Amino acid sequence: MIVTVTLNPLLERRFYFKHVLFEEENRNGKQELKAGGKGINVSRQLSYLNLDNIAFTFLGGMNGKMLNQVLTEEKIKHVSIHTSNETRDASLIIDESSGKVSTFFGPNSIISTGEAKEFLSKLEKMIENCETVVFAGSSPCKETDEIFPAGIEIANKFDKISICDTYGRHLERCIEKSPTIIHNNISELESSCGISLNSEEDKIEFLNKLYSRGIKQAYLTNGGDYLYAADFDYHYKIQPPGISVVDPTGSGDAFVAGIVFSWHNSLTFENGLKLASSLGALNASRFDVCNIGFDEALEMQNQVKVLPVGKKMKTLNVTPS
Repeated sequence: MIVTVTLNPLLERRFYFKHVLFEEENRNGKQELKAGGKGINVSRQLSYLNLDNIAFTFLGGMNGKMLNQVLTEEKIKHVSIHTSNETRDASLIIDESSGKVSTFFGPNSIISTGEAKEFLSKLEKMIENCETVVFAGSSPCKETDEIFPAGIEIANKFDKISICDTYGRHLERCIEKSPTIIHNNISELESSCGISLNSEEDKIEFLNKLYSRGIKQAYLTNGGDYLYAADFDYHYKIQPPGISVVDPTGSGDAFVAGIVFSWHNSLTFENGLKLASSLGALNASRFDVCNIGFDEALEMQNQVKVLPVGKKMKTLNVTPS
């Protein structure tokens, strides 16, 4: 079983219009309610890859009730800790003619100290009984800042695979706890850690730093530009497939789901990179988030180029002769 952990879930109110008119009334738009939050997105994509998983999150208030219903309708298995305050929401205005998306976020959820402790207690039991745990998304408040670092520590205690994809004030503490795998968007990483990763040398140096902390694999993505990855102390530069970007929201989450799938199915590092990159690119080519089928991603894999940087891993021929 795969467990995804989302501290700051999101109820999305999506409004689709053929043409958005600014400073005028826009009527007769199509409205949809969607479930958001990085870990929840990962869970959705894993389900599309037919990989059994469960999403663990906070839910509260009327928004929480509606989000619970949306998750149920999407058949995303989930467990939640009830909060006395509202789950956050957002309104997304989608102009179908231009492909532009404008997002207006409500305030972050407010989590009490008691609710955070209850969450962590439940999380420990879930980690003990899972195969892989994914910590994804932001921490909404200081009361939840210690959940991801503590969860990584618990995963290490039970010898579980942990994947961390977060940003903000708790990121450095997450790195210190040595997750098995880490994924970061470069701009979020720079702003969270106060570092600069402009050059290829900067990126390789940072990947080496992560490896020195006991992190086995690391992925640094940058939208449609080259991404950099490390498998232990072997480094790679990856050119993702070229696509026409519609909405990149959730592309990093689709990428992470590809990494989870690759580990679960024992794919080679290179094949896992190609699958994850294909999922991320395909996600950016549509409005919907993290609903890519495996066969669709498989067709795009040949467009992904994986180039070793520095020393090259030797491939041994072990075929009987």
